[in-house]
Amino acid sequence: MASDKLLADLKKGVVAPCYLLYGEEEYLIQATLQQILDLIIPESDRDFGLFYLDGENTDVDSLIEHILTPSLLGGRKVVVVRNTTIFHSNENLSDLTAKIRNNIDENPFKAANYFLTFLQLAGLSLEDLKENGWRRITDRQWSKIVAGDAGEDREKWLPRILEICSNTNLVDVSRADKAEQLEKILQKGLAPGNCLIFTAEAVDKRRKIYKMVAERGIVLNFSPAKGEAAQKEVLQKEIQNLLDRYKKKLSPAAWVSLGRKTGFELRRSLTEMEKLIFFVGDRPVIEEGDVAEAVGKTKEDSIFDLTAAISEKNQQAALLALKALLDQGLHHLMILTMIIREIRFLLHAKILVNTGKLPKFSSNMEYGWFQKNINPALSELAGAQDWPKDFLAGKHPFVIFNALRNCGHFSYPVLISYLDDLLEIDRGFKSSARNPQLLLENFLIKACSKA
Repeated sequence: MASDKLLADLKKGVVAPCYLLYGEEEYLIQATLQQILDLIIPESDRDFGLFYLDGENTDVDSLIEHILTPSLLGGRKVVVVRNTTIFHSNENLSDLTAKIRNNIDENPFKAANYFLTFLQLAGLSLEDLKENGWRRITDRQWSKIVAGDAGEDREKWLPRILEICSNTNLVDVSRADKAEQLEKILQKGLAPGNCLIFTAEAVDKRRKIYKMVAERGIVLNFSPAKGEAAQKEVLQKEIQNLLDRYKKKLSPAAWVSLGRKTGFELRRSLTEMEKLIFFVGDRPVIEEGDVAEAVGKTKEDSIFDLTAAISEKNQQAALLALKALLDQGLHHLMILTMIIREIRFLLHAKILVNTGKLPKFSSNMEYGWFQKNINPALSELAGAQDWPKDFLAGKHPFVIFNALRNCGHFSYPVLISYLDDLLEIDRGFKSSARNPQLLLENFLIKACSKA
């Protein structure tokens, strides 16, 4: 069920007894949750009618008491359970271990809460694992507990997370009968006028409680859009909603600049857009210069610097950009993927030029001239050709513009040879003990050589 239809129903006064908003797009989940609350409970009633519970630490007995007790004022009562793990199962264990590792440095308390959920689902306890008890679990046993995880690196994070739990006095609690209690309540129905809203990162649709919520309430999935074009479409819609709310406009150049800095990633882009809206003050239009001044240097900036340096055969800039990316913690496989993408786009640009169906241009052409002369010809050519979905012609005009400008620095055979080199580097990453940084540096020196 689309969120637009959900909100339309709420405006008509059609309120379900329960809602589940789940997925990886946390920003959209929070925005939709706020829209639901704005439509079903007035601001004046929220002191006594709106209750937030932390899903990672909520005691189910307390939750049940909330949803069975009517509002003190006799109006609507809304209980929001944020980031609940009640819909998890042992199918989510590999995801949980990844979240523990990703949060253990920057947000140890959050990592510890993920770990407690992991223990509950895995049928383990803190006492089992303390005092090197975790070492008694063999790799084979671990693989059976956490499907798809060989567990070779658990010695890096398991002792640390156990220490965090100990230092913060966190204790594991049993999940026994928790979901079953909620299922019975949902089956019988909440107290009149009460509404229960869950948010979650992940769910197991096979669980009975999920099916119960889906049957008696509304479930919305906020997974990332698939494909670059779809992701940008979702982002453009959300940014336009944000701009309309504050009566602002975004110039085309500012949109491109923002995309460079955020990689068109939804949450990052919307967060920076909010910052830009307040940065420009009373000015109605956000310009490219505002983005350059207000949005800090990101990994995406460094990626753009790297791919631009390769295209322009700027050896020093390419090596500096690579170092910046590695210093920022970006994995070498991700860097390799971005380099491969750039070489492929240069190759695609060569193919487009070799068709002989584009107006003549120089590497010094301006973006405005490209949009007026090249872009229409590209659209006409794309209509007559059956290009693959990931072909350059289907990308953002600014990406095409840069690839066409820079493809003249390389010959077709050279670009093909670079793809072969990158394939060998990929194999080297996975099958040898060679230094990934050294492999990438060697390639950049070769690719940016002007000889």
